[in-house]
Amino acid sequence: MEDVLSVYERPYDPLRPVVCVDESSRQLVGHARDPLRARPGEPERWDYEYVRAGVADVFMVFEPLGCARHARVTASRTRLDFAETLRFVSDELYPRAEKVVLVMDNLNTHTMGSLYEAFPPEEARRLAEGFEVHHTPKHGSWLDMAEIEIGVLMRHGLPERVSSMEEMERRVHEWELDRNLRCATVNRQLTTADARIKLRRLHPKLSA
Repeated sequence: MEDVLSVYERPYDPLRPVVCVDESSRQLVGHARDPLRARPGEPERWDYEYVRAGVADVFMVFEPLGCARHARVTASRTRLDFAETLRFVSDELYPRAEKVVLVMDNLNTHTMGSLYEAFPPEEARRLAEGFEVHHTPKHGSWLDMAEIEIGVLMRHGLPERVSSMEEMERRVHEWELDRNLRCATVNRQLTTADARIKLRRLHPKLSA
């Protein structure tokens, strides 16, 4: 835990940006019947029946100190999808960075090994060497601030029903653009010193 918290306490450095990565899925649901449009004094109404349209996955890339997030919508959440997200971070978002300081949880696909499944060895090694990786502790994925951004997207950035990948991509892009223009970020308050006091029960006990 202290490792991740100490990373968040580093001053902003454009050559070594601190970037959080996480992912989540959302079921695509369409209307079985056309909704009734809103009228004066009446909200929009729709039938309780719905049509399943598959699942969309969202990979969230969040730079807290840069007030920037970038979301990729994919049809799956495999190692190949994660590897492509890392390539996107390295080559498209931060091509001039000396190192991208990467914070992520311990999901089994969230490893540098995913790069070697997606790319030739030389390319995988090039990409891997561009990251400084910090994993959140077991049961501590909440320390990954990209998880907070995903929560904001799912609860406030998307309607209750999203019926297609195309609609999902459009709505996610609109949400991302709005958050970035407003320079929205996460107000992180837990420091290393606070964690040592509040979470001291989690520290190992040493006997004499």
